[in-house]
Amino acid sequence: MQEANIDGKVWTFGKDVDTDLIIAARYLNTSVPEELAKHVMEDADPEFVNNISVGDLIVAGENFGCGSSREHAPIALKAAGIAAIIAPTFARIFYRNAFNMGLPIFELDQSAEISEGDELSVNMNAGTITNKTTNKSYRFTPIPVFMQELINAGGLMNYAQNEMKGK
Repeated sequence: MQEANIDGKVWTFGKDVDTDLIIAARYLNTSVPEELAKHVMEDADPEFVNNISVGDLIVAGENFGCGSSREHAPIALKAAGIAAIIAPTFARIFYRNAFNMGLPIFELDQSAEISEGDELSVNMNAGTITNKTTNKSYRFTPIPVFMQELINAGGLMNYAQNEMKGK
């Protein structure tokens, strides 16, 4: 099981953040994670990639990751160093793609109460998010163990390779 806590600084986005906003279609000529990371969220905030740090978190409104089914969106976010995404709801295909790529996501109805710049601590095992800036805590349904195993392995492909090796 992965270390239970993910700690990071918050970057906020609104509702209905679609996959085109996460990584614009003009960059889909590559699937190299490092190249995609250079352009993540560029059309929402051109300075985003220059301001984030590895381990930062995105907190957004409902329906995060709507739009196309491209895997490039969670690949770009993870490669840019985003440790997790928190939103009330996620588009179904993005939800699955995120876990397949090893990017943890958490459904939290009260995400609007969290502000940009806040420092959060997410305990995946306990299903809690603590806002260290406001000292407020939230509960979410913990990620099932199998999904945590996908995250720990770095995604579905790594998980399958490890299973074939007998790990």
